Amino acid sequence: MPEGDGFYAAPSLFTDVTPEMPIAQEEIFGPVVAVARFEAEAEAVQVANQLRYGLTASIWTENLRRAHRVAHAVEAGYVWVNDVGAHYPGMPFGGFKDSGIGREESAEEIASYTQTKSVHINFG
Repeated sequence: MPEGDGFYAAPSLFTDVTPEMPIAQEEIFGPVVAVARFEAEAEAVQVANQLRYGLTASIWTENLRRAHRVAHAVEAGYVWVNDVGAHYPGMPFGGFKDSGIGREESAEEIASYTQTKSVHINFG
């Protein structure tokens, strides 16, 4: 636990989570890990993609081909491989579906506040 004044939530680990449980259906922001079992890669992608949210995904594997394949297949705006939580300047952060508010932390964020207009005038 952090030292000093303040309010802190202890990390929580939930095991044997199934897709229909509320903890598997909602975006939880905090020190929480929900662990679900699956038999095949395709099942894991299917379960993840059935959610209405898609802010981030974290793939843990030693197989680089699998990492690329799953990262491409999963409907999430930001995918970590063998990591979680790291952000890098200029790399867009945001979600798919009902997650996020566009792409933050990048030129795409600035562009999202820009209203582009083209005007063509022919004097002849």
